[in-house]
Amino acid sequence: MLQSFDSKNTDLIVNINGSLVHRDQAAISPFDSAVQGGDAVWEGLRLYNGRIFALRRHISRLHSSAKALAFTDIPSEDEIIHQLKRTLEGNNMSDGVHIRLTLTRGVKITSGMDPRLNQSGSTLIILAEHKAPVYDKSGLSLITSSVRRFPPDCLDPKIHHANLLQSILAKIEANHAGADDALMLDYQGFIAETNATHVFMVHNNIVYTPHTHACPEGVTRTTVLRICREQDIQHEIKNLSLTELYRSDEVFCTGTMGEIVPVEQVDGRRIGSGEYPMTARIGELYSHCTANEGYQIV
Repeated sequence: MLQSFDSKNTDLIVNINGSLVHRDQAAISPFDSAVQGGDAVWEGLRLYNGRIFALRRHISRLHSSAKALAFTDIPSEDEIIHQLKRTLEGNNMSDGVHIRLTLTRGVKITSGMDPRLNQSGSTLIILAEHKAPVYDKSGLSLITSSVRRFPPDCLDPKIHHANLLQSILAKIEANHAGADDALMLDYQGFIAETNATHVFMVHNNIVYTPHTHACPEGVTRTTVLRICREQDIQHEIKNLSLTELYRSDEVFCTGTMGEIVPVEQVDGRRIGSGEYPMTARIGELYSHCTANEGYQIV
């Protein structure tokens, strides 16, 4: 699963701290904290027919992560929404768009790790691309990575930070194995998530998903759990082992970038019968949410 360049993105306008510039002229200072140490937080958003789904929840998570990292200059929700509108208007976008929203600690007066060197405020970067959901809805192939997700006592996964080396290392393993993505475990050996998505499994018509001890608090994950509650679909949050996943009836992944997508096999083991009725049902209900909910922005 390799994304390809979409020619519709040739002349994108990128928003950097309120300045709208062509993608080829967009620039970040070498003294910016994102460059110096991956010192940034981010969100992935998706635009459906003029609405950004779960926008306020995403901004709330961005604010939460920035506060946890002790950012001293955090743009307000109103300012972020204003800059999102300007970016989408500048690109004449209304549907089929993925937005990468990044907030860095800002530019340092000299290179170094100390946050006290950041004296000019944060850097807000908005990159909006024409991009459909990136996964093949016919089913994914996963392998289990040797890279483990950090527990909260090492680096709290509730901080949605931009240092993605764990995920990149796991993705390298998946690429080498010819799989779509990598399944990642926590330090106890329970399933955490993949390198890019949250994981659900279905067994005997019960939907299961791991705790968020070693993975972010996913917005799409939260929506799926809400759908289960509203539709009286039996569900449970619990520690899940690989064996439980291998013998399950269905497995699916969730995320803003890829939405809801079934998993066909894990570590060479075919999941269930190859039919995904619960995944399809939840996927349809999720599509209904994205079509009828969200913040009207264009």
